[in-house]
Amino acid sequence: MHIHILVVGNRPPEWVARGCEDYLKRLPAAARPRIQRLPLARRGPSAAAARDAQGKRMLALLPARAHVVALDVAGSPWSTAQLSDRLMRWQQDRQDVYLLIGGPDGLAPACLERARERWSLGPLTLPHTLIQVVLAEALYRAWTVNQGHPYHR
Repeated sequence: MHIHILVVGNRPPEWVARGCEDYLKRLPAAARPRIQRLPLARRGPSAAAARDAQGKRMLALLPARAHVVALDVAGSPWSTAQLSDRLMRWQQDRQDVYLLIGGPDGLAPACLERARERWSLGPLTLPHTLIQVVLAEALYRAWTVNQGHPYHR
């Protein structure tokens, strides 16, 4: 089982890359999520058209049997304990997990439909770059819970 993070957006600011790297490098190589960035589509006539084009590119990267989780403000909030339970279940299922982070205009409706789960990091609207760092820390924290590591107190 591997966790893949698909992010719509151009090269992130250095602080985002460093923040993600800091948390993800703490994980053993076998458990370390892989981040793949998809460039923003040209806005053209509408934001919705660009979002849908990005969604098509994202969907093309998903294997048929992948467990897909959309990060979406309208999704369900998960506590650290709930995330650690899911992480354990995903590992037991041995099915690759794809976490989808949309761009400035969110995820395409087709991506939301493809997702088995929708996860909200809270009711605040956060920049998609900041979500990457929050997600990396949350995954690391959930892993430490499952390992009995003192990071999560």
